[in-house]
Amino acid sequence: MAVTHHSFPQSGAAPRHRKRNLQPGQWLRLWISRVIIWFVIIVVLIPMWFVFTASFDPSNSYISVSFFPAHATFANYRALFQGGQFLVWVRNSLLVGLTVAIAQSFITALSAFAFSKLRFYGRKYGLMMLLLLQMFPNILSIAAFYSALAKLNMIDYLGSYILVMLGASAFNVWLLKGFMDSIPKELDEAALIDGANTWQRFIRVQLPLCLPMLVVIFFLTIVGAFGEYLFAGTILQSPSNYTLGVGMYNLISGQFAKNWGEFAAAALLSAIPLAAVFALAQKYLTTGLVAGSVKG
Repeated sequence: MAVTHHSFPQSGAAPRHRKRNLQPGQWLRLWISRVIIWFVIIVVLIPMWFVFTASFDPSNSYISVSFFPAHATFANYRALFQGGQFLVWVRNSLLVGLTVAIAQSFITALSAFAFSKLRFYGRKYGLMMLLLLQMFPNILSIAAFYSALAKLNMIDYLGSYILVMLGASAFNVWLLKGFMDSIPKELDEAALIDGANTWQRFIRVQLPLCLPMLVVIFFLTIVGAFGEYLFAGTILQSPSNYTLGVGMYNLISGQFAKNWGEFAAAALLSAIPLAAVFALAQKYLTTGLVAGSVKG
């Protein structure tokens, strides 16, 4: 009698994954999506390449007919650092960006906690007012801010500019409130049973859970502060108080001299601090950007 031997896979052996057989229509959609993705990547990289090549072009022109400058040099970078003005712009932008981002994140967290977890008179109308504020661009308030600061003799101070920038947090309040609404109320009730007051509920319960979203708000705020020009150009008038936005604009605002090469070099170098912040906070950014999208 013949004995049939059965072979069994070893327990430690990795399972075999069968390749999925795609239909012709699925293959077509897959390749079309790949082509579209690569097209978008190329479209995004083309302007960045022009900025990169312009920063090494000694002719001080923004657009070159060649793929790379024939006589590439670091002259634009050396000219940018002569006199130390660029470092002053970076220092002021970092001071403004970090101060505004930290303070606005805390103010946003307090406001979002109040609107989400507390019940008080005027809460509904306060939320409606935050929504209405988003309908008007910030440029409409420049004249009012300038008039108020001029009467108080607070023009051309970094502190005045920081104070103005602290008020632009209505969108962040809505963003964080939506996230706090998704936090189970049982956590607050348990803290109340344990004798926690309102401040302890905010610091020890809500704030740690909102850390990913707060990192997103911090990053978006510091990016906005680095690229802001309208209020900075109106309030800051001395070169020693210029931020990157105002200083870089002055490089290309001359009637007869437009330093496109230095402007391109400054644009590349100013992206380094933001890239460093993004690299450090990437773990929380990927979590916070999708947080609150599904309630539960």
